[in-house]
Amino acid sequence: MYKVVLIDDEALARQLIAAHLQSYSNIQIVAQCGDGFEGFKAIQQHEPDLIFLDIQMPRLNGFEMLELLDNKPSVIFTTAFDEYAVKAFEAHAVDYLLKPVVKDRFDKAMDKWLQSAATRQASATNVAPLLENNIYEGYQHRVVVKDNGLIRIIPAADIHYIEADDDYVRIVTKNGAYLKKSTLSHIEQTLDPQQFVRVHRSYLVPVNQLLRIEPYEKESHIALLQCGAKVMVSKTGMARLKTLLGW
Repeated sequence: MYKVVLIDDEALARQLIAAHLQSYSNIQIVAQCGDGFEGFKAIQQHEPDLIFLDIQMPRLNGFEMLELLDNKPSVIFTTAFDEYAVKAFEAHAVDYLLKPVVKDRFDKAMDKWLQSAATRQASATNVAPLLENNIYEGYQHRVVVKDNGLIRIIPAADIHYIEADDDYVRIVTKNGAYLKKSTLSHIEQTLDPQQFVRVHRSYLVPVNQLLRIEPYEKESHIALLQCGAKVMVSKTGMARLKTLLGW
């Protein structure tokens, strides 16, 4: 028996998926959730094999919720927005269904998942490549982190700089520093490149934090930030700054 969680802020959309699943005797719906926070808790509790996930939801969207998970289940996206689809398929998502989800299209998605589920572990992490390739259009205006068991949403405007820290990134803000399990490259992809610049392999800096840049040694520089911190600027980072700022 496969465990499934439905996550969508529209009750009618959840009811439709649940109705479609009634024809599958090997599927058990263990939770239905109305937003990303509820979905995160349900996944932690039930460890489902598959989730049906909406993208645009209040409080915490589908992508932000997935980033919080250490062990990611398989996911079939259900959304009214078709602009995410092409990159989702390129990143090997299980499938991407447009609302309202019709039964024959739903069955094709389920057939695809059931075939692959038979040959992989129940806790397969096939969503990970999707996240690493940043499938969504546009850029995030916030970063979501887990902080001592709490979910904290950090507005991009509050970030002083972001630093690589082994398998994590350290997000330094006006209210303190927070660790997030991610790569600096992934965080860079999610934030607006007109507002955040990779000045060094270890540092991502908001443009509005730059106070001045001073020569350091050889072809490197040091950036002094509005918050008082100093970060290294590599040759490549300096070239990015010149392009962005029109120097």
